[in-house]
Amino acid sequence: MTPPESERTVPPFLEVPAWHGRPPQGRYYAADQPHPSTRSLVLSSGLFALTLVTSLIAGTHFAAAYAHNQAASLDAFEQTFRLVYRNPVALLAGLPFALTLLGILLAHELGHYFACRHHHIRASYPYFIPAPTLIGTFGAFILIRSPIRSMRALFDVGASGPLVGFLVALPAMGYGVLHAKVIPALAADGNADLVFGVPLILRLVTAMLQPNAHASDLLLHPVGRAAWVGMFATALNLLPVGQLDGGHIVRSVSPRLHRWISLSLPIALVPLGYFQWQGWWIWALILFGLQFVRMAPIYDPTPLDPNRRFAAVVSFAVFILCFMPYPVESVERLL
Repeated sequence: MTPPESERTVPPFLEVPAWHGRPPQGRYYAADQPHPSTRSLVLSSGLFALTLVTSLIAGTHFAAAYAHNQAASLDAFEQTFRLVYRNPVALLAGLPFALTLLGILLAHELGHYFACRHHHIRASYPYFIPAPTLIGTFGAFILIRSPIRSMRALFDVGASGPLVGFLVALPAMGYGVLHAKVIPALAADGNADLVFGVPLILRLVTAMLQPNAHASDLLLHPVGRAAWVGMFATALNLLPVGQLDGGHIVRSVSPRLHRWISLSLPIALVPLGYFQWQGWWIWALILFGLQFVRMAPIYDPTPLDPNRRFAAVVSFAVFILCFMPYPVESVERLL
């Protein structure tokens, strides 16, 4: 029954209808959260399929190198591309590497995705980046389509991916070390053009599983090489700059420290690129460019709870375990 005009407290055109069926609103996020569109799913699936192909090519090269007791060879890698049209069935040899690597990357991105869902942040499905490179991909990413409003949500979104990816990569690294071949002076192999760096986590796993071998003498099984790539990707993502995962973690702990590191780390990478790996110069430019990417403000500055602060320390430890001053090096420079 509609009350008479004299009893109305507001004019009819200002009345707000009662949405009894609408879910309650949270403090910073809407409770209703739409899933990514079907178009996003199709694009994500297509990119995953393409990345599977390029990763199979890379994995076939690593499988052949492993079978012949050889390190990576750029000439052999180029020849592997011909199998795409000459003998595509032969690319199945690359499945152990490809499935392991894509599994690690997918776990990393799903960690971000479900953290976003938990905090009612709109995010896309994971997008993989296919690339005809030695490792078959440039990684993967998700698009965050709504602001991250609290420090705790910022930490959860930033830390979930690297930590989940690391946990998935660790047993793969163990398998790769157990099935690795011990080849002394592997860098002196005349058929090798490149050698791979040895992160601290590989040294520790080798000490536990292959105590009589040096980590630098191990020719990793392709599953272990995929884990190596996943560990390296984890280290890059944990660089504490800008909107990288490590940047999110440090910003959630201390915005002032985040600003200082974001300015100083690109400068520190310049001499590292001169004395170790020239690829750090490219990363110095990338990190410097991130200074100009606008970051959304945080409206809920509630500090991290003790559990999250402990997880931040764990994230830093994972970065130290996975970081390599020279991830890839030419044999000519080492000899």
